[in-house]
This record gives sequence, C-alpha cells and structure tokens, in this order.
Amino acid sequence: MAAPITEDLTPYSGVAPDAAWRDEVRGLAKERDAVLLAHNYQLPEIQDIADHTGDSLALSRIAAASDAATIVFCGVHFMAETAKILAPEKTVLIPDERAGCSLADSIDAAQLRAWKAEHPGAVVVSYVNTTAEVKAETDICCTSSNAVDVVRSIPADREVLFLPDQFLGAHVKRETGRDNLHIWAGECHVHAGINGPQLAERAAANPDADLFIHPECGCATSALYLAGEGIVPSEQVKILSTGDMVTQARATKAKSVLVATEIGMLHQLRRAAPEIEFNAVNDRASCRYMKMITPAALLRSLRENKDEVHVAAETAARARGAVQRMIEIGKPGGGE
Repeated sequence: MAAPITEDLTPYSGVAPDAAWRDEVRGLAKERDAVLLAHNYQLPEIQDIADHTGDSLALSRIAAASDAATIVFCGVHFMAETAKILAPEKTVLIPDERAGCSLADSIDAAQLRAWKAEHPGAVVVSYVNTTAEVKAETDICCTSSNAVDVVRSIPADREVLFLPDQFLGAHVKRETGRDNLHIWAGECHVHAGINGPQLAERAAANPDADLFIHPECGCATSALYLAGEGIVPSEQVKILSTGDMVTQARATKAKSVLVATEIGMLHQLRRAAPEIEFNAVNDRASCRYMKMITPAALLRSLRENKDEVHVAAETAARARGAVQRMIEIGKPGGGE
C-alpha cells in the first residue's frame, strides 16, 4: 500500500532538469530496457521526458502491452500497482514510493469488507483510483469515463456499493437515477478543494470560456447548476476525465477554457491545443504527492533501480479480474 502520510514527504531534490539530466535519464532507460510513463499531473519536465504521458489506466495498458522489461511509472503509488497488476512479469518502479494518494487512502480492504458485510449481495464498484487490496475485494472497477456505463450494466434490482469518491459517485447517481447506489464518503483533497464559488466567479469573468470539469471536483454539481440555470450555456460545460480533456481540447472551438482539475493537466492541454488559452479554476490545486516525482527522484530510480512495486500474486489475480471486467464494459477511457 502507499506510504502513510505521517512519513517525511520531503521530495528528492538537488538535480536540475537540464540537458545533462535528460541525456543521463534517456541513456539509463535504454540501458535498463525501461519505458518511462508519466501521468498528466506530473511536473512538466517529467511529462516532457517520458515515452508516454496520459492518465493512469491508459498508461497501465501501455505498460502491459510494452515490450520493455522495466516500467518506470511517474505517478502515485496506486497507479504503479495497477501497472504491476496488468503486467505481473515486468519490473515496475515508482521513482518515490512515498507518493501516495488521499483518495486511494480514504478506504482500505478491511473497511470495504465491513461495508460489504452490511450489504450482502451488493455489487462492489471501485474507481480505479484505489489500492490493489481494495481492487481485490471489488467486483468491477471503473474509470471516470465509464463509471456510468459500468453501473448501468448491473441489474437494476442489485444494490451497488460505489467507492471511494463521493463526487464521482454523485455524478453516477445523478446520471443513472439509481436509488440503490450507496456511495463511500471519500474524496481527493485536491479536487474537493476546487469549489463552486470559485467556479462561478471564474465563469462570470470569462463568459465565453468552455468549462472542463473533472467529476472528482467539488464544483461538478455547481457546473451543472450553472448550465441548468442558463448562467453558462450548457454546451460550454463538459464533465470530463483527464484523458477526455485532451481529446476535447483538440475538438473545441472555444478560444479559452477554464479547467477544474489538478494544475499539472494544463501542460498537456497546452501542448494538445497551443492556440487555446487554458486557465485553472483554482491555481493552487496542486497535488504534493504527484509533485514528489522530481528530476532527482527519477534519476535515483534509474541509477539505483528504486523503488520497486510488488503486489502479492493472489491479490493481483483477484484485482486483475475486476480491472479486466471494467475494460469490457462501455468506454474504458481514461484512468481518472
């Protein structure tokens, strides 16, 4: 599991992302037969040096399909675990194993087993942003792109336990109208901090801007309210996973976009559509765990073969089934 948040979380430092750093990183990656994967929320210099940048599930699927012997996953711990689940024969490294996730840490396997005992026969749907142990207790995983389709695939008379994100759960309940959907009260501390008043203020100041809203955000309901009341034209409000944000950035006709998600996403959006002005709804929405994957941490990982991610074989096998069932339903889309 991810390291507890009581640990020293001071990032590795002292290395500048200059040409010498880039040359050594790429040389060591070739020497180790490693593919470098970077999540959309990583530091720009980490995104730029990676072989592939994207959301966690997309990257994990790339990891599983890659011919490389080693996967270096620049993201948070549950993401590297998912890569290991899908590619158990490969060596999976995370440049700093302390890089946890407040959302994944909002429920553990024991808590889920207790919740299941309160609702015998319920179908457990877990967001992919969970630990391997939680996935192993899950019937089917989902992404923010296919969560609605996953829940709709479950017979209407079956109770559903949806975890761990309460805002994504609220989105799913709103879309499906399902009364027997129970939602765990977890959240991503970064997304929860992007609130409705901030969104309303920014939207009022930028009336022609599209709104790209991640469903984990505390402001997602507010965005739909603004559209429903006609305060913002409904066609400008888009509830999107990180992967879908990149796709939509290339398709939108808007000249400016307000983005409600972790600010690392702006780098990918600006690369995808440099002619559009992308601005954060909350400029302080930065995940300290994502930013622990520094140039120094990546170099340390490749030099010293650190930090290797392990998932027990039985846990991985059970978790793999839940992930594979997710991929078979609807649009797998992005990891978050």
